[in-house]
Amino acid sequence: MYMIVPITKFRKDIFSFAEAALKGTVVEFTHKGVTFKVVPEQSTDKLANVTPLEVINPAYGDGLESGAAELQKEMTKEWEKDWSQL
Repeated sequence: MYMIVPITKFRKDIFSFAEAALKGTVVEFTHKGVTFKVVPEQSTDKLANVTPLEVINPAYGDGLESGAAELQKEMTKEWEKDWSQL
């Protein structure tokens, strides 16, 4: 998104334009024939604000460890069945 505003509008709504710049909108204003661009000093990383969640499947009891152990048991049982036929 791109926004060009006159200096008087920029002065009136400076905080809303600063918020827009933080969200990624390019904000420019002109004063006496010179164009100024408002950009944050550091780029904002949208993923930095994401809180990681631990995913647990209740069907596997204690989580991934018990699920992995159950899968290993099933696989071993099938392998032994296949090997017994050799």
